Parts: sequence; C-alpha cells; structure tokens
Amino acid sequence: MTVTSEHQTIIEHACRQLAGATPPRVQDMAEAAGWTASQFTRRFKQHVGVTPRDFASACRMDKFRKALDAGQTVTDALYAAGFGSSSRLYEKSDRELGMAPSNFAKGGAGVTMHYTTVESTLGWLITAATDRGICCVQFAATSNQAVEDLRARFPAASLQASPASAQLHAWAAHLRDWLAAPDALPDLPLDLRGTAFQRKVWRHLQSIPTGETRSYSQVAHDIGHPKAVRAVGTACGSNRVAVLVPCHRVLRGDGALGGYRWGLDTKQALLHAEARTG
Repeated sequence: MTVTSEHQTIIEHACRQLAGATPPRVQDMAEAAGWTASQFTRRFKQHVGVTPRDFASACRMDKFRKALDAGQTVTDALYAAGFGSSSRLYEKSDRELGMAPSNFAKGGAGVTMHYTTVESTLGWLITAATDRGICCVQFAATSNQAVEDLRARFPAASLQASPASAQLHAWAAHLRDWLAAPDALPDLPLDLRGTAFQRKVWRHLQSIPTGETRSYSQVAHDIGHPKAVRAVGTACGSNRVAVLVPCHRVLRGDGALGGYRWGLDTKQALLHAEARTG
C-alpha cells in the first residue's frame, strides 16, 4: 500500500497527536482521516515503522526519561509522562529501560554489572554485562579509563570486576579475537537500552555485512524513516555497545567517516580491518 503525500500529512499530524499529553484513540484518528482503523494502522506503520500504539508508548517513555533527567521523582515523572498508574509504567520498564524506573533515575542504583577489561589490537576494551546480557562494550586508552567511563555512565550501579566469571571472560576474549580478525559479528546476548527508534536503528546496523558500509540516509531509508537522517546519527552516537552494534559501519553521504564515540582513528581502523577480511 502506497503512502501518498496526502497520507503523509495525515500521519505526521497523527504523530504530533500521539506525542501529546493525551493521545487520541486510533479509531478516532482513523475516522477523522476517513479511513478504517486497520487502514490507519497499516499506513501509519508503513510510514513510521511502528504501530500507533508503540509510537505513543515510545513517546511516553521518552518523556519519562527526560523528566527523570530533569530531577523529578519517579512518581512525578510517571504522571508527567502520561502514565495513568505505576503498574502501567512498570509493565514496560524492563523492556524499554532495561531496569526498574527508580533504578534508571538513580544512575543504575540497585543494578549489578560485572565487567572485565582486555587489551586488544585497538587498545583496551571493557565488556560489562547485567544478568540479561552485555550492556556496554567500549574502547579506552587504558584499563583504568575504561572503568571510569563505565562508572560515569552508571554512577550508582554496583560495578564488580569479574576475575572469576568464565562466561564474561569468554565473551571478552571472543571480542578481542574478533578485533584481530573480523568476520561475522559474534552472536552474544545483549541488554540494549534505548528508545524504540534507537533499538530499530541498532538492529538494522547488526544486519550490515562485515566489510560493507551504509550512509546515514541509507539507514534511515532502510528502516522506513527516510527523513530521519539526523535521528539515525543520534542513535548511532547513543550506542554503547561497540562492535556488537556496528555503528562504525555508517558513514556520511559523501563517504566521509562522520562521527564515532570512540574516535575516528578507531572507526577507520575497524573499517580497514573489516575490508581486508569481509
């Protein structure tokens, strides 16, 4: 089903409504557009990439995060974001935040993360994981700097070095070996935390074959959001799981490297290594 310019205008208006304090019902928006509810949902998903319900949910969670970052209490942030009750929020918290809302608000308070550092061909690499999977992979100049960067991201989390964790060390060793000879991405469990849009971008990045690259505009087009080029760049910049979510494979439209959280030299080195083995 083709989304015409007229349809696009209707759907963009619907997005603004769904992002408001009191999102309207799909049935009401469909009737206003002269469509059935199923037509509205199909056209909305074709243009936006998610259903109206998921879009509204992502907007609420984004408001909730921003309210917490601004210093509001969990209760105040809950109602400011439009959740009718705490149970509605907690139903979504594990999937959307990766931890309970109160823990997210406190920089990971109450969350235990085990980590290990290894020296790789591209410097020191830290791998951190919750009981759900790997939540952080970062490059740093030194082992100590890697730990400090992790602590800055989750200042209230319980960070525990894991000299005895065979599983975590196996994952870190796998990443170290992959950096020495890149091939298909390691299939390791991940605990990704982000908005619905960010996770959509990250999933798409994982589908880019080793040795290939995409532009930010190509990624935006491929995920069904051709106008969201800047948002794709922001999602790449928000990625905290280096390599396993290969944001280094996304370049500017003119072929320039663009940005990279861990430095352009590291990005270039990754691309050169993958080009030799991809």
